[in-house]
Amino acid sequence: FEANNGKDDNSHSPTAHLSCTPTPQQTSKMQANTMEGRGTNAMQSHLSSCVKMDIRQTRRGWCQELLGCDARTEFKYFIGNDQVFESLEDASCMCRFCCAPMHPYTMTVKELTTESEIVTIDRPFRCMPSGCKCCCYQEASFTSGGTMLGTIKEDYWYCVPSFKIFDHTGEPVYKIHQPTCWGGMCVNCCAEGNPCGKGCCKVSFRMYPADQAETDGEAPYIGMIMKKPKSLKTELFTDADAFEVDFPETATVDHKGMLMATTIFINTNFFEGAEGGGDAAA
Repeated sequence: FEANNGKDDNSHSPTAHLSCTPTPQQTSKMQANTMEGRGTNAMQSHLSSCVKMDIRQTRRGWCQELLGCDARTEFKYFIGNDQVFESLEDASCMCRFCCAPMHPYTMTVKELTTESEIVTIDRPFRCMPSGCKCCCYQEASFTSGGTMLGTIKEDYWYCVPSFKIFDHTGEPVYKIHQPTCWGGMCVNCCAEGNPCGKGCCKVSFRMYPADQAETDGEAPYIGMIMKKPKSLKTELFTDADAFEVDFPETATVDHKGMLMATTIFINTNFFEGAEGGGDAAA
């Protein structure tokens, strides 16, 4: 017998030199693909370090609303004290007049200076949120630069409206609903403070991880969309609203884009006009 000098008998096999360890170039490419966000560069640039955003509906069309018409909704978006985005609803006059707030619309949030797309909301015609219904659930899809970010869909619910946000693969990411009491049977109107004091005119929607089983009562939450009070004149004579969005700490840029768009979706369903369900949400 001849000694093999420490060599393996399989050293001449075709598979002997194959390795499962990626090359440095492959590793760099995989990391780039993992870190690469979806959506436009403008969205990535503005939202990557954003932790809080103010969204304010303008009083555009207030005269129309006093005359009984429903004007196209317009929003301004602020990071700190700086306005960075703006958006204007795209829907036909007849749809707004006859079907609001159930009417279908699209709304593109654009960068203020360049009008580059940030995120586009596409909301089809659906019945208003209501308990125990079996079909026609509220939903909307969110895209950016032609790339799907995700969707939001109304859950089946009994007492408190509930929604889920899904990513572009269809996996659930967040649950969203108002704070509750009495075992989830009622909306907790005092969650943000005494309604007759500092909690006056505040309505919050809390964000929870999609896999968190318990979200009622004092269950921990990771983010919030809160409707804030505006001036008395604005509150009385228009339906212009103001929102504050606190993003979850672990939210990606894609998720922040969807949560920003979810704020518009919530405004449509709960705060647009007397028929928009604002009293129920409060």
